Amino acid sequence: MNHMQETHISLAHGNGGRLMRELIEQLFARHLGNPELDLQADAASLPLDGGELLFTTDGFIVQPLEFPGGNIGSLAIHGTCNDLAVAGAEPKYLSLNVFLEEGMAMEQLDRLIGSLAQAARESGVKIVAGDTKVLPHGEGGGLYLATTGIGVRLPGPPLGMGRIRAGDHLMVSGTVGDHGTAVMLAREQFGLRGDLRSDAASVLPLTRAALAFDGLRFMRDPTRGGLATVCHEIGRETGLDIRLEETRIPVRDPVSAVCEILGYDPLFLACEGRVVTVVAPEQSEPLLQRWRSLPQGEGAAIIGETAAGKGRLLLQTELGGERLLDELEEDPLPRIC
Repeated sequence: MNHMQETHISLAHGNGGRLMRELIEQLFARHLGNPELDLQADAASLPLDGGELLFTTDGFIVQPLEFPGGNIGSLAIHGTCNDLAVAGAEPKYLSLNVFLEEGMAMEQLDRLIGSLAQAARESGVKIVAGDTKVLPHGEGGGLYLATTGIGVRLPGPPLGMGRIRAGDHLMVSGTVGDHGTAVMLAREQFGLRGDLRSDAASVLPLTRAALAFDGLRFMRDPTRGGLATVCHEIGRETGLDIRLEETRIPVRDPVSAVCEILGYDPLFLACEGRVVTVVAPEQSEPLLQRWRSLPQGEGAAIIGETAAGKGRLLLQTELGGERLLDELEEDPLPRIC
């Protein structure tokens, strides 16, 4: 059934939820679909001379441009490299497209591109191509960035939702909702302030460690739409129910407090330095201990499991009940990444 009845684009078409999925499936894929286009993958696989390249692309429109824990420059590097990392690759090369708005302060631009360059060096990637455009004042958000990334497949098990089985365990590498909440507080639009930092960071140490486990089934970085949206994607593709345990999901107190005040659910808020994995049950505890030995994975947790069912996302609540979590509809926080 075709649900895409909207006549104009809304902010919710960019939130990672149902409307964005339908836009991609029913418009872009209808025109651009081909056997090599995988709508569910973070990066496309490109066989080459006996090896395998991974290819991804991304855009960044976060507002404000600078926030506690990061900025649009470092976010562009981490976001692109993380998409390659969770696909099982080692990022190598990036292109960078810069869209500047007339009137932007040169000092701020210098600071943001300097941060981007530092993040690239730390991630071991090189910017090898780029383009710059300038928009008239009032027609942009100060600075937009678009990136393309190429990486090389690392040794490890094949990854994909098709490998997930009933009884597999779900894990997350740290607290959820930090990035979405930190950016929201930086906007000061709700009269709220705080010193919460975004989790924006490279996940490469986490994905490299996970690839050593042959029971690893799938990895994803829970950006737009957060943890819950990743779980919905898994359920929709596999037909399995996803059962999460609320008491096991790590959420910082400031995130919980802000969400309670504003009526948000932290499970749907963006993360920019976390990994969600599905792993065979006998290997979830060893992987958990491996992750917790890394600075990036100190807050890792086993948060649920897959089960035979109808592709639903179910949350076992702190009070012992069970709640069905629907797909994200409206966009609570546009321009979050």
